[in-house]
Amino acid sequence: MAEYGADTGQLERRVYLGLREGDLDPQDVVALACELLDRFHHTDAIVEVVERRPAEVPSAEMTALARRILDDTGFDPGFDLAPERLETLRAALRIVARDLPTRGIEGEPEIEVLEDWFPVGAGVRLADGERLNWGGPILPDMCDDPTTALTSLAILIQESLLERTWQVWPVCPRHDLGVHGSEREREVVWWCAGDGGHTLAPVGELARALGRRRPRQGRRAAGFQWCRSGADGSGPCGTGRT
Repeated sequence: MAEYGADTGQLERRVYLGLREGDLDPQDVVALACELLDRFHHTDAIVEVVERRPAEVPSAEMTALARRILDDTGFDPGFDLAPERLETLRAALRIVARDLPTRGIEGEPEIEVLEDWFPVGAGVRLADGERLNWGGPILPDMCDDPTTALTSLAILIQESLLERTWQVWPVCPRHDLGVHGSEREREVVWWCAGDGGHTLAPVGELARALGRRRPRQGRRAAGFQWCRSGADGSGPCGTGRT
């Protein structure tokens, strides 16, 4: 979201909450539009709200205009105004956590809101207190969709562990390649690039695919191939066999 004055930010929050709770005050929409217009924002929705009398605008139309204005400003409610996002992320963590014992990690990890980051995001705190947030936190808008939240969380945890230990996890036993979290046909999986690419296991079911709960002797990242990529699985592979 662009930086505005305190009044503008407060008005955006009030309009958002009015939309969310079904009790939108048209005067809040008008006040927000006027504030934005004074700051040289001239989108169609802002100009329309300013030029029309609120009493003459039907409720459904004012609601649509309010949504358009918030979209125009890039307003994001974060975690505090949209707490269901945190619930989505916590549900995703419960899935990924089922795979952590294969990395030798026990206990229940927790989602940690990183208030001192800008923008505010979320990371993971392991049961031993270790924080996993390498590469930046998970942003609130990544949690609007459960599949995106799970993919983002799997990648965050995997890459944070790699940076902390320099040991690749998970590893495809068939190809001896590091796999990565990826969304494939709306399913989040551990994806191996070997032989043209294949699913090692859905995220959350890694132990079944590996046939064990704990890893064998840990392998250093320089000892075999691994791939680092984003959720689309398009990242490059590195090699380092010894």
